Amino acid sequence: MGDLVQSIELGVSHQRGGVTRPRAWLQNEVVRVGLAELLCTYVMMVFGLGSVAQVVTGQGAFGEYISINLGFGLGVALGVHVGGKVSGAHMNAAVSFTMCAYGRLAWKMLPLYIFAQLLGSFLAAGTIYAVYYEAIYDYCGGNLTVTGVKATAGIFATYPASYLSLLAGFIDQVFGTAMLLLCLTALSDQRNKPAAAGSEPVAVGLLVLLIGISLGSNSGYAINPTRDIAPRVFTAIAGWGADVFRAGNGWWWVPLVAPPIGGVLGAGIYKVFVEMHHRAFSEHDEALVEEETAPLGKKENICANECV
Repeated sequence: MGDLVQSIELGVSHQRGGVTRPRAWLQNEVVRVGLAELLCTYVMMVFGLGSVAQVVTGQGAFGEYISINLGFGLGVALGVHVGGKVSGAHMNAAVSFTMCAYGRLAWKMLPLYIFAQLLGSFLAAGTIYAVYYEAIYDYCGGNLTVTGVKATAGIFATYPASYLSLLAGFIDQVFGTAMLLLCLTALSDQRNKPAAAGSEPVAVGLLVLLIGISLGSNSGYAINPTRDIAPRVFTAIAGWGADVFRAGNGWWWVPLVAPPIGGVLGAGIYKVFVEMHHRAFSEHDEALVEEETAPLGKKENICANECV
């Protein structure tokens, strides 16, 4: 607690260019990263879950499946703008785990990222529940169900299609997350064709949109453990009950376990097929690449390219 108190610096007003501005900022890098990751995850999830709520409760009058894809894609893009230069805006435990596995993030930071993502997702679920409370109850007649014609639990967490087996669903989540991390690794590869400086949020948002419109119908493309489990826990507390864990033959653990496996696999495939075979740069270029890809703890600010 003492370290946290000391990390907050409250300064007196200072003069800059004739304009007096108050100073108040966090000096502790860990706290700054945690707050940024929480907020960007919250922003992404509010827009994503809000788009689902609008489509479901509006019964097609206020959007269709593409609206959900756009909601999550644009939500991711805005989330990167919110936290990209501070935490890297992972917003996804599979991304954070993969960054740790390949030395782009210190393992000791993983609990912080996961906690911030869980809290941000949980708060976003609560916010959307509050905003759409009356719409949800009007739609389902006050009967909060997980499955069936008027099911509403799917607004918050993902559930498999009726035809999907657990094995097929597991493969679906591994593959979807593998494609996510494969492409994210490519977008941040300074020796290949990275996203242009400043365009990273749009590029990552379009990637999530692409995954949604091509790989989303089987199980809602969670491809993100923290995005799925936190809202699922919220719905269990808010009135949907334990059915949120029983539905889909106990589906809940699949988006929790499969995405980290897929993330490591996808990033590894890119490295083996492309990154490991780059021709050597000059010493100056090598220094630039090392600066871009340095693990957390060796940089003052975290690279904004590791996002989602």
